[in-house]
Amino acid sequence: MIPLEFEYEAPDTLEGAIALLSGGDEDVKVLAGGHSLIPLMKLRLAAPSLLVDIRKVPGLKGIERANGSFKVGALTPHAAVERGDLGLYSRVAGTIADPQVRHRGTLGGTLAHGDPASDLPTVLVAAEGSVDVQGPNGQRTIAAGELFEDYLTTAVADDEIVTSVTLPAMDGYGYAYEKFNRRAEDWAMVAVAVWVKSEGGTVSDVRVGLTNMGSTPLRATGVEEALRGQAASADAIAKAADLAAEGTEPPADLNASSDYKRHLARVLTRRALTKAAGL
Repeated sequence: MIPLEFEYEAPDTLEGAIALLSGGDEDVKVLAGGHSLIPLMKLRLAAPSLLVDIRKVPGLKGIERANGSFKVGALTPHAAVERGDLGLYSRVAGTIADPQVRHRGTLGGTLAHGDPASDLPTVLVAAEGSVDVQGPNGQRTIAAGELFEDYLTTAVADDEIVTSVTLPAMDGYGYAYEKFNRRAEDWAMVAVAVWVKSEGGTVSDVRVGLTNMGSTPLRATGVEEALRGQAASADAIAKAADLAAEGTEPPADLNASSDYKRHLARVLTRRALTKAAGL
């Protein structure tokens, strides 16, 4: 299908972009990479009257490391994260769709879009990262745990723009990402992101994030609580992984039923934990 008619602006300053968002038009949308918004517009599931393309805005790209975290500009493409030697973040970015999408899609765009089937939102939640946003009232920071409110709904206000993302470096953690899909470029039926930190053969900390298991990215807190403080063993991991689907409401679709997705969550969690623990 063809999108409905819309106006297009490409300001060259952040202030100019925010001014357009604050102009009173309820149907204005920010265009970052466009690989989430444009398909929705083509299907007429989204019909903004104004697109504000922020590709010309300076200072929104690049990766820096400081204070135990990676600071990533919102317009940094997935391909740059993939090549950036960022541990699990690079591993996950390399599984997104295909090279064309990874070179155009942006980190800030996928987080602001808030699709629970996307890969990087789950990783941000599990790592307890955050995003910086700027609007007419200045800049503020939103913790990952407060960012995703519902399906395709985030805490970023209509007149705010994501400017950067803070990704904790997670030094000293083993990590793994297990993603189940029909084809490599498809959305995940279910995916699991895991960090494990072991000290003296005991799991001192563990983070488990679930993709496409609810209306928002989820933490498998039951798994984390069951494994934290336990021996880093195959038996302890298997018992903890059985709790992966607790409290989840995965959407049934053409690819899988809700029960099958719960089964996948348990299996993929066990695999990811085993790899991250180095077993």
